[in-house]
Amino acid sequence: MVTTDSASPARDTTATSSAVETRTIEMVPDSERHGSPRSQFTLWFGANTQITAIVDGALAVVFGADALWAIIGLAIGNLLGGIVMALHSAQGPRMGLPQMISSRAQFGVLGAVIPLVLVVLMYLGFAATGSVLAGQAVNKFLGIDNATVGILIFGLLTALVTVAGYKLIHRIGQLATILGLVTFVYLTIRLFTQYDVAAHVGVKGFDIVTFLLAISLSAGWQLTFGPYVADYSRYLPRNTSERATFWGTLGGSVLGSQWSMTLGALIAAVAGDAFLDNQVEFLGELAGPAILVIVMYLVIVVGKLTVNTLNAYGGFMSILTAVTAISGRSSVSRTARTVCVFGFTAISIVIAIFASEDFLSNFKNFVLVILMVFTPWSAINLADYYLISKERIDIPALYDRRGRYGAWNVPTLVTYGVGVLIQIPFLAQTMYTGPFTEMLGGADISWIVGLFGTALIYYPWARRNVKAPDRMIYPESVGADD
Repeated sequence: MVTTDSASPARDTTATSSAVETRTIEMVPDSERHGSPRSQFTLWFGANTQITAIVDGALAVVFGADALWAIIGLAIGNLLGGIVMALHSAQGPRMGLPQMISSRAQFGVLGAVIPLVLVVLMYLGFAATGSVLAGQAVNKFLGIDNATVGILIFGLLTALVTVAGYKLIHRIGQLATILGLVTFVYLTIRLFTQYDVAAHVGVKGFDIVTFLLAISLSAGWQLTFGPYVADYSRYLPRNTSERATFWGTLGGSVLGSQWSMTLGALIAAVAGDAFLDNQVEFLGELAGPAILVIVMYLVIVVGKLTVNTLNAYGGFMSILTAVTAISGRSSVSRTARTVCVFGFTAISIVIAIFASEDFLSNFKNFVLVILMVFTPWSAINLADYYLISKERIDIPALYDRRGRYGAWNVPTLVTYGVGVLIQIPFLAQTMYTGPFTEMLGGADISWIVGLFGTALIYYPWARRNVKAPDRMIYPESVGADD
């Protein structure tokens, strides 16, 4: 093994020329590193200028907030959640690993499987809900009435791009950024010229419950990127500035999502049921002339393809991370990789076909429930990496259950469980409202409790049981200079 922090050596262009990705859960060697932090901006901007983000912003108004206060709350949540998400992204170039592999340093090689199961469920949920809207756009674009056909076509596109992997995903992100910029400028202009937007903004007073709901919706949107955000920065050269990676990711994700959610909040305020009944069709009609309607449907598909591919990619990586923790392997074959991608996509398609009714309500509840299980994971991962280990990880030990990090880290798992449990009294869900939530008038602050409460529990214990090496330890195969 190599213990070094030196810059990357000259890269072998042959190793990076393949159009189809071959890496999975193993560390990316220096010879295959490429790109710049700008790629993080375009990927995350493109992934967030899309219809589901518009719907997420609309939810704050649908459930009672004034559009003005909803937009302010959404901005606060996007910024707070985006900071957490971008801190995960900054780990990518330094370690060259998928995000969830690094969790083994905190949870143990086998212990990390527990949050991984929840991660896979999250990806399936987002892939399925996204496929519902994208399937509608595919049907409109092709002139098909059968909803299942559109979902199947979109699912196949998702699987093919995911199999191709990292490079193509970033290329589509760049395309989605360009299309998103042009289309969202046009949609914003159309909205203000077709509706009296000013008459629907600032008409309600400030309400703390709906304001906090808006913050939670956007913070949850950002935080759920955390378990896979480093997957898309891990190919950057190892000497890439962490600060540049952080700001590239934060800027793209927050600007893209805030624009989408602002548009959604305004659309919900001015259009009401016309938007709620069919979100895709409404955006098509807002586009205006017939040719632009077709273009709008295409843009919706491209935007959804960007983020849905991230879900499928993160999903199969998480599955492989869990399976290899049990098998003891550090890599898998291309065939296994492909089978896993198509299997994951097939399951998400089935869910999308049978869960397309009552989309808005289901999506709101899904986002807030998922937020409850991922804020403790983020708190533990970030506290350990930046405050306890201080960016020093024994990477070979992440693949060895008998190594430095062991198979199970019981104190961390207990902390994670407590981090989930302490949020329950603060939940505001359809099926359950916590006692403290009722005292707060229905405001859901569970994610704040989970994030900071878990960190406060974890830090003192981890501080006394530091397992970090003196320096970052890399495998000998990475090609680093001593």
